[in-house]
Amino acid sequence: MKKVAILGRPNVGKSSLFNRLARKRDAITSDVSGTTRDIKKNIVTISDDREFELLDTGGIDESDALFSKVGEMSMRAAEAADIILYMVDGKKLPDEEDKKLFYRLQNLGKPIALLVNKIDSDREEQERFWEFIEFGADTVFPISVSHNRKLNPLYQWLEKHIPPSESATQDLIADEQPSLEQLLEMEASGDEEEDRSFKVAILGRPNVGKSSLLNALLGEERAVVSEVAGTTIDPVDETITHGDYEITFVDTAGIRRRSKILGIEKFALGRTEKMLEQADIAILLIDATAGVTELDERIAGLIDKYKLGALIVVNKWDIRGEKSYEEAITEIRDELKFLHYAPILTVSAKTKQRVVKILDQLTAIYERYKRRIPTSKLNEVIAYAQRRHQVPSHHGQVVRIKFATQFAAKPPRIALVVNKPELLHFSYKRYLANILREQFDFEGVPLEIVTRKRGERSDEL
Repeated sequence: MKKVAILGRPNVGKSSLFNRLARKRDAITSDVSGTTRDIKKNIVTISDDREFELLDTGGIDESDALFSKVGEMSMRAAEAADIILYMVDGKKLPDEEDKKLFYRLQNLGKPIALLVNKIDSDREEQERFWEFIEFGADTVFPISVSHNRKLNPLYQWLEKHIPPSESATQDLIADEQPSLEQLLEMEASGDEEEDRSFKVAILGRPNVGKSSLLNALLGEERAVVSEVAGTTIDPVDETITHGDYEITFVDTAGIRRRSKILGIEKFALGRTEKMLEQADIAILLIDATAGVTELDERIAGLIDKYKLGALIVVNKWDIRGEKSYEEAITEIRDELKFLHYAPILTVSAKTKQRVVKILDQLTAIYERYKRRIPTSKLNEVIAYAQRRHQVPSHHGQVVRIKFATQFAAKPPRIALVVNKPELLHFSYKRYLANILREQFDFEGVPLEIVTRKRGERSDEL
């Protein structure tokens, strides 16, 4: 039976993880450092057929006499284990002692994962998680044990290193269960489950055709369609399958100027913005008969605010009048410059003209939205960009980009480690973003570039 050891410094959440994996409150948890001193063990089963012995170790702190002895026991447990989970506190900066311990454990040559605990939200993940890339770990999971956040990827990683129990394998043979190839295929599809479903917000002015578009996409009358502006108050959710993806559409209530929002529509706007916090992609619906209005620009600002993938859909194209395609597209590009990365489709929700192309565009945008660029490739492109156009100096001060890494996806966020981050001009960051778009396909996806000095933290991330 495989042994899995949880290690880390005091008070990082090891016992809480032990209880979560064991599915019972067996290890005592406390805010007091050093609550766990002995090695605690439990037999854990995951995926109904994979058993392993889980070891909860005491916090390692060589600066304290008691903790030094506890640490010796913990290291012995690591040596006896087959798999190591090393946990750190994600609310603190990476600690040099943590790095030394992690490198020491890496040298054991066993499967090891770095667990960055206490990452309680997407915002905290964006702000803190990238700092721990400097550990050089091949496998890193940003989690929150107390909030049961993002533990599934950890379970799936464990499954890859823990074989099914012998009794379970015999039962499969006896019951003529699926073949090994089928099981692996099922497991692979399970690994992709989180990345195979996404939410799409349908945004636009009242009576621009959002409900009609939703019905056309679904192929059924799901949302009420009316000429009366503001018919849709509650966002209407509906999920469909397209290719390998599950797409959840939210037909949002029509957004008006704040001075025009009365009564229950105030709640509609609030609920719409709350929904946008969970969305991945937004369809900005434009009325072809009216063109881009000031309110359309303000609504589009919500897409920028929530950093969503974007697709601009021009509805009522069948009754647009005499305006040519080139004229309409040029006008939209001129009015919505900050959504320059968003592709544009012209459709008619009423006649279903080109509506099916929206689904293909959405899945392609999501593929880019969740994409991660390998660090080595990213640095090659940044170096190439600097050779083409050197980083401008600032009043004689040399500005150097030392390193680049993508620290988040959905949307892609790139951190540049710079010797003088405050002196890197925004125009050069824009230039780098254009180069990245040139080298990697990021159509429909916002791309963020932030600058940092090594070891420095900022509220910008």
